[in-house]
Amino acid sequence: MSNIDFFILFSTLIFISLYGAYKNYSHKSIKSYFLGNNKMSWGTVGISVMLTQATAITFLSTPGQGFASGMSFIQNYFGLPLALIVVCIFFIPTYFNSKVTTAYEYLENRFNLKIRILTSFLFLLQRGFQCGLTIYAPSIILTTILGWNLSLTIICVGVLVIIYTVIGGSKAVSFTQKQQMTIILIGMVFVFYYLLKKLSVFASFNESLQLAGLFNKTNAISFSFDPSERYTVWTGLLGGFFLSLSYFGTDQSQVLRYINAKNIDQSRMGLIFNAILKIPMQFFILLLGVLLFVFYLFYTPPIHFNKNILDQYRASNSESLTSFELSYDELYKDRKGLINNFLENDDEFTKEKLSIEILEKSHKLDQKKKELETLIVSSGNKLKNSESDYVFISFILDYLPVGFVGLLIAVIFSAAMSSTSAEITALSSISTIDFYKRLINSDAKEVDYIKYSKLFTLLWGFLSITFALLLITSENLIESINIVASLFYGNILGIFLVAFFTKKVKSNNVLYSAILSQLLVLILFILSKNSIIEIGYLWFNLIGGCSTITLSIIFYKLNEYFNYSSE
Repeated sequence: MSNIDFFILFSTLIFISLYGAYKNYSHKSIKSYFLGNNKMSWGTVGISVMLTQATAITFLSTPGQGFASGMSFIQNYFGLPLALIVVCIFFIPTYFNSKVTTAYEYLENRFNLKIRILTSFLFLLQRGFQCGLTIYAPSIILTTILGWNLSLTIICVGVLVIIYTVIGGSKAVSFTQKQQMTIILIGMVFVFYYLLKKLSVFASFNESLQLAGLFNKTNAISFSFDPSERYTVWTGLLGGFFLSLSYFGTDQSQVLRYINAKNIDQSRMGLIFNAILKIPMQFFILLLGVLLFVFYLFYTPPIHFNKNILDQYRASNSESLTSFELSYDELYKDRKGLINNFLENDDEFTKEKLSIEILEKSHKLDQKKKELETLIVSSGNKLKNSESDYVFISFILDYLPVGFVGLLIAVIFSAAMSSTSAEITALSSISTIDFYKRLINSDAKEVDYIKYSKLFTLLWGFLSITFALLLITSENLIESINIVASLFYGNILGIFLVAFFTKKVKSNNVLYSAILSQLLVLILFILSKNSIIEIGYLWFNLIGGCSTITLSIIFYKLNEYFNYSSE
């Protein structure tokens, strides 16, 4: 990176942090600290909701997902618009009319304190881990690519977030997200334009999509009923619906975004904004990844996109790696020649024959990559992340002009800061209101609650940094976020659905059902992880939610039956 890029990167991040803190430093009550005095318009709510979900992982790992697996990941979001409509109809009026600051306050009114504390604890458990992941994800990739110190990068990102979140509270989070969204939109649109410009030397946009289709990268829809297949229309509409409904309806990091609104209508409009734009945004980012795949059909890619691990291996195995790279380059040039012939030829029979040869060469190239990864691991090096996570950042550093490199890395860090600050604020609000105020000190002055809110924000900020420093993941990062969420969200959602739509089910019925349901999901996940059974992770949302609801009703009916029998 050039000095200009470093200047743009650091000046952007520091400006956002200090400006957000400066504009929102004054708070007179705990409600103003967490809800910003309910003055947010629907536009601010909509952007805040979108950026709370769109982490740095979205802009780093989703293009890599498109590069590696094509468009199929888009099905993950098919249930989201339906879920947001349900949230608008049922959840938002309930929260506003109940005048709650946390989603879990409502559960105590409907059931009892035990249910409130259980759901609050489950939220702290999964969101605390995810908060560390949102800091860790961009840090591990950027340090790997740029050679920065990992621990120092994690600490710097975390401290910047802590500064404006502690000082400004929820309003500062929403305020800074507008600036962050502007930076993100400018950066992503420029990358798309620049990528198409570089590709146009070899292929038109339609020809690029044709090549992507040849490699099965335009596979946006699958109607398969195979439960082991991660992304299908059914996992999106069912599992994705439950995941989105739980996330937007019961996750405090999102609930806190839209109950900041001026009124119910402004809150609903903010969520409808997301219902309309979320799938197109994800489609655009995945398409960017697919076009990156086509780009590297013509522009020679590194033999492995994790260049740092490649350099480490080269240091002790220089000769063998050089020989390996020569054979890989020969295969790559042969395939590129076949692709050029494919695009220049109009005869369908010849094109079909060439496509078979292209796929055969690609298969050999994939085998070469797997051989290299085996050699790297056998030499004592660890591949902490999927190679696809490094594709987008490699393109940025290798091909974008000076100035825009700094801007795009600022985009990645802005997204990390945006989602992390929202998560830390949510964790702080639960810690302050559901635990400290409810269980420890219910009669303190507002100034004391604000003090403890800032203290909990600071604490969760440093805990998130600690989690990030300890974290190691081998999954694709965008999938890691959804896997963690899927283990808990379904169960939490089940509790809320019982609360909203049943009148007679008692608190103990729900408590025992939620505990058993959570154990069931965790057992199934462990069995799936060890290949004893095969279940796509999105199904855990459906399993957790339905089992909590079903068991609650069964326990209620059994309780009624035995009480009736005893009479």
